[in-house]
Amino acid sequence: MSAALLIDILLWGSVFGVGLIAFRRGPPVFRASLREGSMDFINIVPRIALGVIGSGYIAAIIPQEVITGWLGPDSGWLGVATAVVAGAATPGGPVIGFSIGTVALKSGGGVPQVVAYVVAWALFAFQRVILWEIPFMPARFVWFRCAVSVPFPFLAAAIAMVIGKP
Repeated sequence: MSAALLIDILLWGSVFGVGLIAFRRGPPVFRASLREGSMDFINIVPRIALGVIGSGYIAAIIPQEVITGWLGPDSGWLGVATAVVAGAATPGGPVIGFSIGTVALKSGGGVPQVVAYVVAWALFAFQRVILWEIPFMPARFVWFRCAVSVPFPFLAAAIAMVIGKP
């Protein structure tokens, strides 16, 4: 069984499970959840399409030599550090962050470097910290959270190096 098939089974199983829970809570809850889920799906599909198309443009613009030089498997820890900075500086949501990571992998980027990029993006994307976290949480807490999170992309890259290519 491939990993993709297992992930599909888990995702669709969770959708079915949540749908069953909503159905057991009554027809009004089931209809409302079906309506909200459908609207979420309708809202996310254009974002996914734009992210995939946008990552294709990014792949066309950035020369492959740049990606393999800065984020390639032979770039080592300097490549991991570069990926952490790039991940933190990447604006946008998961559609953009993961699409750029996929483009980097397909263009010759190393697995540890791309893992560090995605983890850094997920933990402390600058625009998200500035636009969302600081206005809603105390700045001291946000900066502490970011400082504590700094080792995690490096740790994830180290684990990827030890494990090898997934």
